[in-house]
Amino acid sequence: MSLRLVQFFDEAGMRRVGVPSDDGRRLAVLNDTQSVYALALDAVAANTPLVELVRKRLGDKSVDYDAVIADRRLLPPIDHPDETRCHVTGTGLTHLGSADTRDKMHKSTVEADEAALTDSMKMFRWGIEGGRPAAGAVGVQPEWFYKGNGRFIVPPGAPLVSPAFAEDAGEEPELAGLYVIAPDGTPVRVGFALGNEFSDHVTERKNYLFLAHSKLRQSTFGPEVLIGPPPADIRGTSRIRRDGAVLWEKPFVTGEANMSHSFANLEHHHFKYAEHRVPGDVHVHYFGTATLSVADGVRTQEGDIFEIEAEGFGRPLRNPLAIAREPKGLVAVREA
Repeated sequence: MSLRLVQFFDEAGMRRVGVPSDDGRRLAVLNDTQSVYALALDAVAANTPLVELVRKRLGDKSVDYDAVIADRRLLPPIDHPDETRCHVTGTGLTHLGSADTRDKMHKSTVEADEAALTDSMKMFRWGIEGGRPAAGAVGVQPEWFYKGNGRFIVPPGAPLVSPAFAEDAGEEPELAGLYVIAPDGTPVRVGFALGNEFSDHVTERKNYLFLAHSKLRQSTFGPEVLIGPPPADIRGTSRIRRDGAVLWEKPFVTGEANMSHSFANLEHHHFKYAEHRVPGDVHVHYFGTATLSVADGVRTQEGDIFEIEAEGFGRPLRNPLAIAREPKGLVAVREA
C-alpha cells in the first residue's frame, strides 16, 4: 500500500515526520521519529517494509498542514545530517518528447541522416532503442549530470536562489527518486517526490558542453514523498505565477508509460558506481522532463513563483525565485 510522508518542524522547532490525512488538511505525527532518513534506516535494520514501520509509529497527535506551510516549517522529504553525504544528480533525455525540447535548444533543424543528428537526438534514439531492457538485463546508459550535495537543496516554500552570474533561472518539473544506502551497500529506494530541477537553460543553449555548468544550481522536491511504486502514467501541471497571476502554465507527463528509459535502467546506471553505494549516504536523483517554460520563450524574473503539482503526490511544490546579490567579478584564489 502506498502512503506519503512529510518532514517538518513543529511549533517548538523540533523535527517531525507526518502522514497527510485523506483530505490533506492535517499531518498525523509519527512517534519516535525525527527524520525520514532515520526511519528508512530503521526499516532496513528491522528488515521491515517502510510502510509497515510507518503504520506502527502512527500516533494520536496531528497538526494543521496549512499552518506548517504558512509558517514555512516544511523540510525536504528526505535529507542527511551531514549535507555533504546527500548527493543530488539527474538524467536527461529520458522522456518521450524530451528530445524535441532539447533539440530546439541546440539546433533549429535536424536531418534524417544519422550523421546530421545533434548529440541530443542521438542519445534520445539510443534510449528509445535500448532504455527499457528485459528484467535483469542492462540497457543503454542515459545522459547523467551532477547537481551538487545537500547544500544545494531548498525546502518546499523557500526561495530558489539563482547565482548572480546565471543567465537564466528556469524550472524543470520532474519526478525525483529518494534513496538511502543500506549498511551492506545496497541502494534502498525510499520513494518518489515531485521536483523542480531548476537549471540555467540559456547557458546550456550556448553549447551542449556547458550542460555541467547549467546544472550546478539549487533544486527542490516535495513537499511529500510517495512511499511505494509510482503510477505508470503521471500527469501534472507546471506553472509560473507573477504578481498574483498565472504567467505560464502547461501540463507535463512522467512515469514509465511516458519515458524512453525504465526506472530500473536509470537506477542501475547511477548506482553501478561503487562510490554511489557508500553505506549511510542519501541520493536524490531527478528523472528528467519534456516540459520547460523556456522552450515557450518565457523569461523568468525575481519574485516569480514556480508551482508543480500532480495527482497522487499531495500538496503542490511551490517556490519563489530569488537572485543572489554576490559580486559578478573574479573569484581570486590566494596562495596557501
